Amino acid sequence: MKRLFKTAVLATAALALAATGSFAGEYPDRPIGVAVSYGAGGATDFQARIVTMVAGNEDILGQPIYILNKPGAGGRKGWNWFATEAPADGYTMSAYNIPHFIAQSIKGGVKYSTDSFEPIANWGSDPAVVVVGKDSKFNTMQELIDHAKANPGKTTTSGAGLFVGHHIAALQIEKACECKLAYVPTKGGGAAAMKAVIGGEVLAGINNLSDAFRAREAGNVKILAVADLERNDFIKDVPTLKETGLDVDNSSVNFRGLMVPKGTPPEVIDKLAKQVPMMFSHARVAKRMKAGGSPMKIMNREEVQKMWADREVVLKELLKGL
Repeated sequence: MKRLFKTAVLATAALALAATGSFAGEYPDRPIGVAVSYGAGGATDFQARIVTMVAGNEDILGQPIYILNKPGAGGRKGWNWFATEAPADGYTMSAYNIPHFIAQSIKGGVKYSTDSFEPIANWGSDPAVVVVGKDSKFNTMQELIDHAKANPGKTTTSGAGLFVGHHIAALQIEKACECKLAYVPTKGGGAAAMKAVIGGEVLAGINNLSDAFRAREAGNVKILAVADLERNDFIKDVPTLKETGLDVDNSSVNFRGLMVPKGTPPEVIDKLAKQVPMMFSHARVAKRMKAGGSPMKIMNREEVQKMWADREVVLKELLKGL
């Protein structure tokens, strides 16, 4: 009887240790999934596949990373799932998009907030840009704004969803020009929003620089302006919205990185926080990101925590006024 009791106690202790992540020294011992709350082919999906390509290297994580696309409702569907159903064991991470999920949580109607997740590291900083089709009659931002003023609510402008960076840029443009756009949130994220521009379904679009860069390289669009404080090295010929006379700052710049659900064992978070920035800074990753016109901005966990907090303050004030 004593032997059986001792065995049971040891088994219970082992389970408790495993549950608290004390065996995290063996982590990871199988592939890791990364949920992307947007469709395949968009900027977040495209970049997530690149920045995780060396995860299996022994000096990184030693296990491959695969992508789980969970698109819908401008990211809400995927992040709702991640906050409420994803296991907090380190084997399911998610790509985050800022300002998207913070702005959505501020406006309400979702099951997540910054308290639902633990950031790991940031890989990119992708400004919003205003695009038109290659055959559009608009060649400058001023021409587009003049049309919007003359045709209130009729200048159809696609974007990846509500209260994502694209939508925030549209709201800022409307406030700055004192005109009304017809913002059209598309299903399928940035890829679908870009297709709407290329296909002539809308007069203009607000999209990610990285998506627009590839579309312009293919000869499909013109980029009229970038919603940032400075011109971007990938499109040096394109003015900022401020340069075109519109008082629009960088609040819509899309920060991208990886996070885990709240409750993930601290040992797992610590290992990911150490290894993931190394993955992002790998030479192969940097080369592929540059080739795809995808701006990188690598930040560690502490820097991301501060960025999240700062952006939440800015967005609460911005959305209150919009």
